[in-house]
Amino acid sequence: MVVGVNRPSRLIIDASAIRHNVSEEVQRLDQKSELFAVIKANGYGHGIRKIAQFTKEAGATGFCVAILDEALDLREAGFTEPILVLGITDPDSAKLAADNDVSLTVGDQEWLNQVSQQSVTFSNPLKVHLAIDTGMGRIGFQNSEEFAKAADFMREHSEKLDFEGMFTHFATADEKNTDYFNLQTSRFKEFLNALSEKPKYVHVSNTATSLWHAACNGNMIRFGVGIYGMNPSGRAIESPYELKPAMRLESKLVFVKKIKAGRSVSYGATYTAKEDEWIGTIPIGYADGYERRLQGFYVLIDGQKCEIVGRICMDQMMVRLPKEMPVGTKVVLAGQSGSESISMTNIADYAATINYEITCGFTDRLPRIYENEQ
Repeated sequence: MVVGVNRPSRLIIDASAIRHNVSEEVQRLDQKSELFAVIKANGYGHGIRKIAQFTKEAGATGFCVAILDEALDLREAGFTEPILVLGITDPDSAKLAADNDVSLTVGDQEWLNQVSQQSVTFSNPLKVHLAIDTGMGRIGFQNSEEFAKAADFMREHSEKLDFEGMFTHFATADEKNTDYFNLQTSRFKEFLNALSEKPKYVHVSNTATSLWHAACNGNMIRFGVGIYGMNPSGRAIESPYELKPAMRLESKLVFVKKIKAGRSVSYGATYTAKEDEWIGTIPIGYADGYERRLQGFYVLIDGQKCEIVGRICMDQMMVRLPKEMPVGTKVVLAGQSGSESISMTNIADYAATINYEITCGFTDRLPRIYENEQ
């Protein structure tokens, strides 16, 4: 996608906020635990390579990604730290991962069988983390006996397979009710007890678990949404320390006009002025990830809330202004303006989703501008 550098809509990423969030969590870990930064999905929309650098500077000792291609991008960028791919990778890509020292997630015996039978030679054994499904219902072993056999199988095929880690993922760690969380914890202990020898990494903690259930951390945490200054529970549970938002979204007014009472705005004529109004146009739309369902929400201009009127278009949207304002006036779609602010959680609440989806949804057409890099 072409990056829109010649228009005023842009994302501003604060490197100091990233470093603060990671270093705060590193300080809470015991000396035997490591923090792997989860920077999948282009660093939750913040930029994978830059976030890798900022988190490394703050104490992250490894990275977690979703797909092998993300890991290879980090290797191409010169990062030598451990990288774990959290999703399932095709067995045919095992050699590519091994040759680039990338750890892969495996969730069943058949995957291991296919790799062990491959005739190709690996430069190094493939590092494997066995996923355990304790209740997430996504990927992983559900039976502790099959899991233990898989671990033994890898030790028998150590020329190709290195049992580096084991992990599970909690479905409700960001909720006040801990019943299901405790059930998953007890199931994970069954898998731990099934092993005669534990791997290098035993990890269960995502951001929510590390924030509110630190006793479960194991010796590595997968720190994700907290990196970016967003609370994984939304508003349900308070974070033990300040999470500083790392991303702002800003633009400018490019057109300002006065419309008469009875005139309508945008597709479908869903908004009609009840009186004479000043309307401003902003060059951003759903093709940038500012979604159509945000009609009726607001932006900030000179510290004032300005309602989004009419349907959000692919590349533009309109807001009702309190008065005539000059073209070029700054617009804050996420961030601070005067005494008012809009957080990603504010946007997510209005859109009936989670803050993760909002930042991940911003497209590459929006330039990422980094501040406080040094």
